[in-house]
Amino acid sequence: MTDQVDHAAAVGPIDIRGVMAALPHRYPMLLVDRVISLVPNSTIHAVKAVSINEGFFQGHFPGRPIMPGVLIVEAMAQAAGVLTVETMDLRGSGKLVYFMSIDGAKFRNPVEPGCLLDLHVDLVQIRGRVCKFTGKAMVEGKLCAEASFVAMIADPPVD
Repeated sequence: MTDQVDHAAAVGPIDIRGVMAALPHRYPMLLVDRVISLVPNSTIHAVKAVSINEGFFQGHFPGRPIMPGVLIVEAMAQAAGVLTVETMDLRGSGKLVYFMSIDGAKFRNPVEPGCLLDLHVDLVQIRGRVCKFTGKAMVEGKLCAEASFVAMIADPPVD
């Protein structure tokens, strides 16, 4: 977000318990397993261990399992959610980070079971309750997907 990144403010690693404290998602929709590093107001590097046991591989595709592109983008958005929670100190506040839009999503290489999916997300801008991000998903340094997206911080729905 800024030209000068304060690496001294870096957070991480964050294990699955910390990820679950930052995000409301749970299995089977929790798509971030660990945060390698996080610099508030700037960037996050998170990972998703892609396992053949994921339910979506049964139907996508039988005989040639490939992680659906929409779930790769969702994984990047969840990493952005962790970055937002840490940046804005929202942990325990009850606030949620809602996905609002996706732009320029491109899928370059398939993500297969057994991969460690690296999620690199940069915070581009915060305006009030709206945050803009760019993200890349990579496997072994090879770009698999990229997108720009927007999220909004809001109260959870009332029951």
